[in-house]
Amino acid sequence: MSETTPLDATRIGWIGLGAMGSPMATLAAAAGAFVTAYDVNPRALEELDPRVRGAESAREAVGGCDLAVVMVATGAQLDEVLFGEAGIGEALDPGSLLLIMSTVGPSAVESAARAVEGRGVAVVDAPVSGGTARAGTGELLIMVGGPGADVDRTRPLLDVLAANAPLVGTTVGDGQRFKVVNQLLCGVHIAAAGEALSLADAMGLDTAQVLEVLGGGAAASFMLADRGTRMVAGEFDEVRSALDIFVKDMGLVAQAAREVDQPVPVAAAAEQLYVQGRRDGLGRKDDSIVYSVARGGRAGGTTGG
Repeated sequence: MSETTPLDATRIGWIGLGAMGSPMATLAAAAGAFVTAYDVNPRALEELDPRVRGAESAREAVGGCDLAVVMVATGAQLDEVLFGEAGIGEALDPGSLLLIMSTVGPSAVESAARAVEGRGVAVVDAPVSGGTARAGTGELLIMVGGPGADVDRTRPLLDVLAANAPLVGTTVGDGQRFKVVNQLLCGVHIAAAGEALSLADAMGLDTAQVLEVLGGGAAASFMLADRGTRMVAGEFDEVRSALDIFVKDMGLVAQAAREVDQPVPVAAAAEQLYVQGRRDGLGRKDDSIVYSVARGGRAGGTTGG
């Protein structure tokens, strides 16, 4: 007789099956939840793990669910999912809980929470960080904001998806505020790695050796190791995180900073690399392509010159 898990019999409606959402939904199903999922991309539904049931619409996915998870890319997509012509906002049952795991900024989740609270739907704000590999192994960092009792209802799922899922605030939107700070650091670190390796190449250094040597010292960072490896290898077509995501996220950083009158000049400079990359038609490439943007579009390689 198999052991039961805290997620057994939990009905989860899952919206958003991108590079992060699909492996997360699969983990939830593997842990015993009954997961019904939807994505606007038909291919995402065709490639679903057999343990996840595909739905023909977002409303069908969340019908009768205990917990509705939204894992989309932008605030506009969140608004469309909830309140568009086929939105789920009016399909959520009173007493259900909406778990917003997208990175969309505080204003977007606060607005969503106000809109659904009149229907008796609770909201927890829980953006994720860690990349696609960790999304598939349950080792994400999830920054959780919301009232304690509501967060407790999501804890069995969070424990499956995350290595660490701290409650960072009791107000919906606090998770997004933490994620804004996280993305400022990530965005700056990726841009710095691209600029540093670009300088190394321009000086005729072997960029692979630069990465190996400096990665063992005080200049080391997760992003230097992770994105730097892709930069040196020129692996820009195998997209783990699209450059467009950081155009959006650095925009959220800038917006949050303006709202509290906080200068973020380093983040603003990094943002321009991402914006330039999108303008150059590189938005759907892996975000490590900021290396090529920093190099002025010159072809990369392991040696300079």
